[in-house]
Amino acid sequence: MLARINYLTAGESHGKGLLGIIDGLPAGLEINEEYIAHDLFRRQQGHGRGGRMKIENDYAEIYTGVRHGKSLGSPIGLILPNKDWTNWTKKMSCDPIKGKIKKVTLPRPGHADLTGIQKYDFDDIRNVLERSSARETAMRVALAAICRKLLKDIGIEVGSRVIQIHKVKDETRLSEQISPEKMNAKADKSPVRCLDKMAEKKMIDAIDKAKKEGDSLGGIFEVIASGLPYGLGSHTQWNKKLHARIAESMMSVNAFKGIEFGMGFLQAEKLGSHVHDEIGWDGNKYIRYSNNAGGIEGGMSNATPIIIRAVMKPIPTLIKPLRSVDIKTKKNQLAHKERTDSCSVPSASIVAESMLCFVLADALLEKFGGDSMDQLKAHIQASGKY
Repeated sequence: MLARINYLTAGESHGKGLLGIIDGLPAGLEINEEYIAHDLFRRQQGHGRGGRMKIENDYAEIYTGVRHGKSLGSPIGLILPNKDWTNWTKKMSCDPIKGKIKKVTLPRPGHADLTGIQKYDFDDIRNVLERSSARETAMRVALAAICRKLLKDIGIEVGSRVIQIHKVKDETRLSEQISPEKMNAKADKSPVRCLDKMAEKKMIDAIDKAKKEGDSLGGIFEVIASGLPYGLGSHTQWNKKLHARIAESMMSVNAFKGIEFGMGFLQAEKLGSHVHDEIGWDGNKYIRYSNNAGGIEGGMSNATPIIIRAVMKPIPTLIKPLRSVDIKTKKNQLAHKERTDSCSVPSASIVAESMLCFVLADALLEKFGGDSMDQLKAHIQASGKY
């Protein structure tokens, strides 16, 4: 449900690389490969990552749409090579090959394997798992870094932290005035991206225990955006509501299974008088005395921080596989084993930041318009009340 921006990714997990294109951004946005590389590096970190991250050193090359460090207003194209491709040149060749390649025939419960081969009439699960792999999110993070730069230039910050892995919770209460970028700086120093040192140790121990047992863990992360104007999104149509657009974006990511805004599901056990954010006037603008809504009311931003929490299920690729059925023989067997992470929640929090950046940059451009960054800034400046 993006209105102004459009982006596409292409590529397989063990193919030559990932391709990405993003269109609809204004001209004059300062961007370079090093800025993009910073978020790609953050995505690769986190306790519980598998051997693949020791091979890759993700770096996206800008191929189109930028000249002398500034966007041209035309589509921006990125290429992110897979270093692991050298080990897969035959198995993942785009050209016909001589000889046989062993097919993957044991679908993993919880993955796209079985539904994918049924939909596309494949007899080799690799045709599905290569694209359904979370490796694809590396290109989303790269493209979203360009949107993050646009937001940053306007004064909007986006950050995240992990608040739960398995049964271990980080219950650190954040100041309402916290800067998402400062939160990121602190969270990025933690191997699990949480803010509480005691919780960090328990999370690491839980991940290590699951890995030793051949299992995987999921968790919950919180994403915050600040510096927003009011009025992004609209109440007038279902597909214009900001929280709906954010939810769609978040739920498009592998293994994300639920999302809440502000107080979220806790509202079910509260009285209305304890949920809704009372309104005041500070002599210059309207204010809220709380932010249980998570920065969005009626499908529109209300100029308070947007606060989102999302849950990621445990990764379905297990070293100690679950029961399955061979799609060729129809005999009961254990599921296919593929190189995997034991926990990707810290990395997933970076991906979630990226998905929010797409939506907020799109909503900002939709509201204020402009074919160049100077025009966008002038339009925002002219709308002083925002």
